[in-house]
Amino acid sequence: MKRESHRALGIETPRKKPKINTPTTPNPVPPKQSQNGTTITNGTNRTISSERRSSTRSPASSPMLLSNVPFSHPTASNVFRAEHPFSNYWTHQGGLKEVIGVLPSKDQADILVAKYFDAVDSVYPMLHRGSFQREYDFFWSLPPTERHTIDGSLIALVFVMLAMGTQFVALPSPDEKEQTAEFYVSASHQALKVFGYLGRPSLRSIQTMVLIIYFLMNDNHASDAWGFAGILIRHAYALGLNRDPAIIAPNAHPFEKQQRLKLWQAVFFQDTFLTVILKLPPTATHTDVRVEDLVPEVDDSLTESGATDISYISSMWNLANLVQSTLCTPRSLSLPISSSSAQRTRLIASFHHIYMSFPKPFRTFAEDSICQLASRSKRLARQTLFLTSNYFHCLMLVYTDEHEHLNIDVHGTLVAAHEAVNSFFLLHTLFEEEAQVWYHFQHRAFSEALVIAELVKNQGDRLAMDPIRMRAKNDVLRMIGILQLSSDNDVVARTRVSVLSKYL
Repeated sequence: MKRESHRALGIETPRKKPKINTPTTPNPVPPKQSQNGTTITNGTNRTISSERRSSTRSPASSPMLLSNVPFSHPTASNVFRAEHPFSNYWTHQGGLKEVIGVLPSKDQADILVAKYFDAVDSVYPMLHRGSFQREYDFFWSLPPTERHTIDGSLIALVFVMLAMGTQFVALPSPDEKEQTAEFYVSASHQALKVFGYLGRPSLRSIQTMVLIIYFLMNDNHASDAWGFAGILIRHAYALGLNRDPAIIAPNAHPFEKQQRLKLWQAVFFQDTFLTVILKLPPTATHTDVRVEDLVPEVDDSLTESGATDISYISSMWNLANLVQSTLCTPRSLSLPISSSSAQRTRLIASFHHIYMSFPKPFRTFAEDSICQLASRSKRLARQTLFLTSNYFHCLMLVYTDEHEHLNIDVHGTLVAAHEAVNSFFLLHTLFEEEAQVWYHFQHRAFSEALVIAELVKNQGDRLAMDPIRMRAKNDVLRMIGILQLSSDNDVVARTRVSVLSKYL
């Protein structure tokens, strides 16, 4: 087996066709219909150009963001080109009033905000819902003529929440759904610009940027997300989120200190696992913030066996601490993860120690148990699946490490890869529409299935009598089956089906 084929998992997905810039026209966009019959519109009479569906990225990405030629083409990325990931629908003097003018009705916005808190906040709980709701309700209580006086960063946050909510809501047309979501994220970015975010980092502007990056990833804009994340990290440092709040903000209210800790964790976690996917250097590296400083919060939605939002955040944080230091840095420099078998054993023990520190519900991974958990708390089930996927994907990378002084651990790799990809299967079973949206979850699952397929094919003699071989083949077949569900309309899924099928 070639070393690069199983170690380099940062395979960027095939690109959509690059957009052709066309001027917008004043024709209205047909409204979209949600599952419950409520109309979801983009809140404007401007046409969202149909070319936007084709994406604002170049046909391929920078060689630095790629690691496997069969799945991508190593040409220049458009991260730093004139073509921007946010289409420009805005006039020079429109200001915040123009952005607010394209908001949907409050009823429509309420649906999308509720979807955000259901699907996104469950797995990335960095916003305090009560505080946001008060500011959100206050904004809508203002007369329309006074709404433009509100803080622009709040409008930016609302719009990116609408954008992400749109990604997860069921609409009849995938094209219109994507266009509407991209329009909302463009409005969010415009509100940030009006706010002057580049020179005015704030907690709310950074929350907005974290969500914009996840949106770009889900929208198949991984390179753009990476470029935008660079600004985010600089802002987080400038605001001192990486510092102990007791040192950097000693007079701040305890609530603000906790919000700073949760936001740094969100920035740190996003940076760490984005670098795992792209094999680029981690940047959220300088901090004296401690996980132990997070204070438990009362949350009626999560009270099972010590599993709360805070314990979930702490578990993700502890995992990211280990992954950044032991995986991200060496992989970004094409260095071995473990220099010897003894070092690998110690590293695996460290991962096991982290895993056993998770509250028991986050270690409930039998399929029946997860389904029962989801019947009691969908939020907790989502968190368990996301945490499990990240943990076992990283453990798989430890087992696949191979160089002249260390062989791949075939059995360990197949076990870890199975647990990782099975978390995606369960996500697809329980939350099918959400599984189709989360880019990084899909990407990890494909990478895991690819590792399994390659091992089964190239290590056939060693696995001939191993019962785990049949399970591994079934994992690949199941992944192909899920991808085939959307392969007729999705070139990425179609390409991945083709790649995996060649190993059977």
